[in-house]
Amino acid sequence: MSADVSSLPGFYAIAAADPDRLAAIDADGTRTTYGRLLHRVNQVSRGLRARGLRTGDVAAGILRNGVEQVVMLLATGQIGLYYVPINWHLTQPEIDYIVADCDAKVVVTEGVTAELAEGQPGTAPEGRTAGAVMWYTSGTTGFPKGVQRPLPGAEPEAIVPLYTWFLGEVCDLRPGDAVHLVTSPMYHSAPCAHTMFALHLGHTLVIAPRFDPEPILELIGRHKVTNAMMVPTMFHRMLQLPEEVRSRYDVSSLQQVIHTGAACPVAVKKAIMDWWGPVLYEYYGSTESTIAFAVKPREWLERPGTVGRPAPTFEAKILDEEGKELPPGEPGLIYVKSSLGSFEYRKDPAKTRASMRGEWYAPGDIGYLDEDGYLFLCDRRTDLIVSGGVNIYPAEVEAALLEHPAVADVAVIGVPDEEWGHKVVALVQPAAPVTAEELRAHLEPRLARFKHPRIVEFRDSLPRTPTGKLSRSRVRQEYLAARGGASP
Repeated sequence: MSADVSSLPGFYAIAAADPDRLAAIDADGTRTTYGRLLHRVNQVSRGLRARGLRTGDVAAGILRNGVEQVVMLLATGQIGLYYVPINWHLTQPEIDYIVADCDAKVVVTEGVTAELAEGQPGTAPEGRTAGAVMWYTSGTTGFPKGVQRPLPGAEPEAIVPLYTWFLGEVCDLRPGDAVHLVTSPMYHSAPCAHTMFALHLGHTLVIAPRFDPEPILELIGRHKVTNAMMVPTMFHRMLQLPEEVRSRYDVSSLQQVIHTGAACPVAVKKAIMDWWGPVLYEYYGSTESTIAFAVKPREWLERPGTVGRPAPTFEAKILDEEGKELPPGEPGLIYVKSSLGSFEYRKDPAKTRASMRGEWYAPGDIGYLDEDGYLFLCDRRTDLIVSGGVNIYPAEVEAALLEHPAVADVAVIGVPDEEWGHKVVALVQPAAPVTAEELRAHLEPRLARFKHPRIVEFRDSLPRTPTGKLSRSRVRQEYLAARGGASP
């Protein structure tokens, strides 16, 4: 019988108290207990120390989803190191840039944790102190930069309760016997954080090798998954499965499915909750700001489209380009601040200063607050289309097009136009035969005519990250490059 973990402050304490508790089911089906995982974590912590790494130093990992990545997160997390998870899809020059920029003293690839652990005792290392993950984010332009937070200077058990309390407030996640499904690459901030905090809550990880709609549903049913983190494009892909396929899988165990990473079209979110029940928890933030706004399922159903109110410890305001605060209902730049702590871009104080207005951080998005303080996103400032002096938000047009059953994916961009400034272009990945005329007819009752794409083109695929984020800047660059940089 499992121990009561509700009063234990995180993974290391839980593993010591209940070593036979199931910690992880890896992508290949291998099962690892909390005790066995802690033993390996302690060995790797000692192995990193034996390589000369000390508090404040950096270790990097180029690892696929699996227990090895989890070991690195937890091993660095108890000996005061910064850990940089690197996207293994990057080219070698891109990887080399991050490794050099973060000053990594050790770079871990597949199998290296075994080398670090070899010959090391599995007992806790001396002088335990909390480390931190330093994710690299490129934002909208330029080279990626490390988002670095001050190290707490306390042992992990002293700081974990604050973060587990925060997740409980935002997502209703509690310590105990629960099962967390890892659906996205752990080199991204939100999937990585949820993986770590599932273990700090005593949950069992089920690690999917990649996102694939039907296998994900099978894992949910087989392991009685209770919580997961997903992104909206995953919902859209699962909704495209035929009804007879969807009905094969039992999703009744789901209690919290947290989504973030992109605006979720209202129709998609409603359809998922019609299928799974009111289990979708949403939050909005960034690698820099963490979870700044959050909304629970029943709140969202009362205000469809919102990404929530400021999360605990956060304040928010909407400013115009001159820094004047805007009233409810008027879109402007979103600014947030929190008492949870500051960040800086590693080796780039100018970028840090440019992202701040005093204590307030700007994620780079446009949105508005309603009278009750609920935030509604419009789009990223860099993706805004201004046509004929009117603001058009690509996410709104994409959401309307995604309601058409023949649309598998879509990217809406603005391209230069001599008369209008920009014209709206929709690049559509079809799920079934469809014409541009049919799509325009579909938009007629949904969007004002000035928002309709002047050009609709079809694509076999669109560039998305493994977590499902669409890079409109990349789509726009490729589109214009194919036309010699000129307007079509």
